[in-house]
Amino acid sequence: MTTIDYSVWDHIEVSDDEDETHPNIDTPSLFRWRHQARVERMEAFMKKGEELEKSLTESRRKLAEAQRRVQELVSASTPEAKADLAKAQEEEKQLKKQERSWEKKMQEHRIEEKKMPWNVDTLSKEGFSKSVVNVKPEKEEETEEEKEEKHKTFVEKYEKQIKHFGMLRRWDDSQKYLSDNPHLVCEETANYLVIMCIDLEVEEKHALMEQVAHQTIVMQFILELSKSLKVDPRGCFRQFFAKIKTADQQYQDAFNDELESFKERVRGRAKIRIEKALKEYEEEERQKRLGPGGLDPVEVYETLPPEMQKCFDDKDIQMLQDAITKMDPTEAKYHMKRCIDSGLWVPNAQADEEGDKDKEESDEPQYEEVKKKEAENEGEILTMKNGK
Repeated sequence: MTTIDYSVWDHIEVSDDEDETHPNIDTPSLFRWRHQARVERMEAFMKKGEELEKSLTESRRKLAEAQRRVQELVSASTPEAKADLAKAQEEEKQLKKQERSWEKKMQEHRIEEKKMPWNVDTLSKEGFSKSVVNVKPEKEEETEEEKEEKHKTFVEKYEKQIKHFGMLRRWDDSQKYLSDNPHLVCEETANYLVIMCIDLEVEEKHALMEQVAHQTIVMQFILELSKSLKVDPRGCFRQFFAKIKTADQQYQDAFNDELESFKERVRGRAKIRIEKALKEYEEEERQKRLGPGGLDPVEVYETLPPEMQKCFDDKDIQMLQDAITKMDPTEAKYHMKRCIDSGLWVPNAQADEEGDKDKEESDEPQYEEVKKKEAENEGEILTMKNGK
């Protein structure tokens, strides 16, 4: 035989009209006061829940942004960027703690809500009113290769449309364009806009960078809203525009603060990219300058004694020979070998041009005192290159 479990009715707040009151008390007024007090308690409880939900959502948004910032800085190599990375990682750690704290408070609030007794206001509900939310099913984590290929394919197909969205200025124009092209509401668009901002800053197109940065933050806010609601971003971007156009000052300030912070990060990334490009260019030029011995003539010239530098400046062979004669033989040998290895000094240049090379010549050149008369008799011509 089936038994009925009546324990569900144990936590029901008795209706006001069943209470016994004193004959001298105005019973209807007392019931109204009690009901009003109960309604106010319920409203305060619901408001507390909404504030907790809002704080949790804001905490998750800040954490996602901190994680994105860490991802941007993780490949940096400069000391400043590494310091920024350490700071961003510490901020990420603190935000994770805050998120766990808000989640714990939210869970406690829900448990407290379940323990609240039922009453006439909570027992009665609409029978034919319902809300249907399309919740995006959880997907398996994509690999980096899959993400890269997905991004590449998407950009190749919609690059022109993304750039058009990046140049829009008005809220209504942006909303209409996304309504006509809902496929643009995705991570790939946001990622491309970030790269576009850095490219514009590198090209010193600062005004255009700030415009595209605004649209980048618009897209990121839409994506964060979709995560908090757990819905497809294409189904909630209208909610963002409705909210931002009628937003209170606090929400607008949050948007503007995030925009300014993003622009600063773009400037930092552009600076790092420019410095890296300059280093690569300088290294490329240096490789082109290297002499037969693998030394850079500019670096070798800067390490020469002043009297030898003057000889190369004036392109005076006799002055160089005199300077070598006056130097310590070991020091002269060291400097002349570096000059040859860097291409600053080319011995026996005329003989080389005529093809009369001495195959038995020793690998290491001799740096003994050179007399002008012997040089003239042997017909030796030394050609110098200016390494400056």
